[in-house]
Amino acid sequence: MQNATEYIKVMGQQELIPHLFRSEYRKIVSVLCKQFGFDQIETAEDISSDTFLTASQIWGLNGLPENPVAWLYNVAKNKAINHLKRDAVFQNKISLELKNGLSENYIQEIDLSSQNINDSQLQMMFTICHPAISQEAQIGLSLRILCGFGIEEIADAFLTNKETINKRLFRAKEKLREEKIKIEMPPSFLMERRLETVLTTIYLLFNEGYYSECQNMTLRKDLCLEAMRLCYMLVENKITNKPPVNALFALMCFHSSRFDARLDKNGEPVLYEEQDTGLWNIELISKGAYYLKNSAKGTEISKYHLEASIAYWGTQKTESKEKWENVLRLYDQLLKMEYSPIAALNRTFALSKIKGKLEAISEAEKLELTENPFYFSLLGELYTGINNKKAHHNFQRALAVAKTDAGRQTIQKKMNLL
Repeated sequence: MQNATEYIKVMGQQELIPHLFRSEYRKIVSVLCKQFGFDQIETAEDISSDTFLTASQIWGLNGLPENPVAWLYNVAKNKAINHLKRDAVFQNKISLELKNGLSENYIQEIDLSSQNINDSQLQMMFTICHPAISQEAQIGLSLRILCGFGIEEIADAFLTNKETINKRLFRAKEKLREEKIKIEMPPSFLMERRLETVLTTIYLLFNEGYYSECQNMTLRKDLCLEAMRLCYMLVENKITNKPPVNALFALMCFHSSRFDARLDKNGEPVLYEEQDTGLWNIELISKGAYYLKNSAKGTEISKYHLEASIAYWGTQKTESKEKWENVLRLYDQLLKMEYSPIAALNRTFALSKIKGKLEAISEAEKLELTENPFYFSLLGELYTGINNKKAHHNFQRALAVAKTDAGRQTIQKKMNLL
């Protein structure tokens, strides 16, 4: 609630409601869904949506309340109580309690305290990642319910279309209902498998914010901060505080430390080598180093360990040969563990620092990522000064497939410099 109070000082109603919707909607859904059961998830979502609709109407007439978050929670709780009182499901479930005078106790269990919100979201994360549904469905459903992703954003994450995602999420919900899955933490012997999917979801959420191509934005800090919040919940819980969790949190800290340097005053992306290192957040770099050290306590090395180590070197201002040799070695390990075309593309940048542009060009062109603007942009950079005609051609192709205005402006500047 303190964060919302701070936002009120600098935000008007039109800005505050979307911000609170992003930060509070999923919390309310998690608590209500835990209260009603997963079979009533649409009801939980409807009550939460209606709460924000009420806020937009009443705040527009009466102005902002003194504590907007507390106001939202109180309205959501009242709407949930009204639903329970009139709904047939409520009457069937607690008819015996009504006879015994216990209904008020049941109603009071709608607990929107910070602790219950955290517990509910944590339990919801692991419930959605149930083996009864496919891993793709688990991730998609988590992105939708816990993270507030739109269908288009999820479709982009899976490189598919909205219709496919809608069908996938519908089938996943139906399956969880059929299996009568309870919203609770899994037993210890199932924890590792479920945790892997939870981490994948958080990782995708952070990447969508950090490399956003939706809403015509290059960087969506709200998604990145939400991913960090969810991951920190795992770090803070004794059961889920595992080495890969610490490694993922370290990775996000390192990347977040360069937020302010990644975009210029016009909102255009700034390439790594052109960033003002004075804008890098030293506190986040130190925090990342702390959690990376914590991640080394076990014997397991995950892809998050390797990516966090690469990101660590990215926060080191030195341009020494040792830095790029370490980065190249880490990329080689990462590609052996889990091949990714994007990781292979990023590796060629490190390769150019060690073995020169010509060898990097040769490796990059083998990837043939012809739908990726970063692929052509990198080739444009590598060809610059060697064959400016080819550099210009690659920048043109990058321009043709770029998905954001800011990305197109950056590419155009590179072309103009040629």
